[in-house]
Amino acid sequence: MDGLLVPLLMAGALSLTCTPLVMRLAGRVGAIDLPDRRKMHTSPMPRLGGLAIYLAFVFVILVTQQLTGEVLGLLAGSTLIVALGILDDTRGVTPKVKLLGQVVAALSVIPFGLQVEFITNPVHSGMIALGWWGIPLTVFWLVAVTNAVNLIDGLDGLAAGIAAIAALTMSVISWTEGQIAAMVISLILFVAVLGFLPYNFHPARIFLGDTGSMFLGFALAATAIMGLTKSATAVSILIPIVILGIPLFDTAFAIFRRYRNRQPIFYPDKQHLHHRLLEAGLSHRRAVLTVYGVNLVLGASAVLLTVLSTDQGMLLLLVVATLLIGLANKAGILGEGWARRTEPVQTKQSEF
Repeated sequence: MDGLLVPLLMAGALSLTCTPLVMRLAGRVGAIDLPDRRKMHTSPMPRLGGLAIYLAFVFVILVTQQLTGEVLGLLAGSTLIVALGILDDTRGVTPKVKLLGQVVAALSVIPFGLQVEFITNPVHSGMIALGWWGIPLTVFWLVAVTNAVNLIDGLDGLAAGIAAIAALTMSVISWTEGQIAAMVISLILFVAVLGFLPYNFHPARIFLGDTGSMFLGFALAATAIMGLTKSATAVSILIPIVILGIPLFDTAFAIFRRYRNRQPIFYPDKQHLHHRLLEAGLSHRRAVLTVYGVNLVLGASAVLLTVLSTDQGMLLLLVVATLLIGLANKAGILGEGWARRTEPVQTKQSEF
């Protein structure tokens, strides 16, 4: 634990100092989000911010951590996903190409041994070995979380803050489970995001871009495999889902909403949680802080799951799921709800 101070200080300092450099780089390579009537910002905004987090994260891991197979897999997959994000932020890619790139990045971690190898049996004690089925499950998990965080990146500081809270929660749970490598990596990611947030919180001076939102989603999903899927407790398989509950549930509700409205799954709408909070009258900052608060509650619930019995854990999960669905329905994320029916609020980024 004493050896954590230097890596964490390095991660924060590098992220803090690299972000202004990335802001200049974004202008030179054309990674600029121009304002128009559909977007919330009123001046050109660099959108390559996630590159600063990635550089700080990777550099600190390379120079301070043991490069095991799983760690190398995380770095390899993250590098591919960042390359895809840079291409999207500078040139633009179609949804199909983006999805294909995400699948390739997810598959790249498998040869390094970074995959879900078993799941716990919720009915009987013990574990169920997945064999080769672990490969498609791993790819699905990595791609799902990558897209979920990408889709939630609709307000200044929203996706970055959610990722920071999730990373901190993962570090706590990894520590309680004795997964020290995953704990350290989660903390490095957490501090790297904190170094970026002063530039990204409203009013933002730089956006995460697809580079950042996809990297954060991918890194969180991969770290969850490293540290949160090793426990034999019956609820362990659900802990990562609780930690990442905001982006995952928001994406799931969006799919349900579009299916019910007979729209394509990737059809862009403006009924995500953060849009509804703005329509309900919350300011930009209050909307973001409200989502932070919900995410903190989910994080605390995930930590609590690690110390409860199976029956108690299942009861807690039922209560959390019921509350989330009830709030989603009231907020109008599933359709009509409390939000005033005003002109749809447009985000600074197009949806994937």
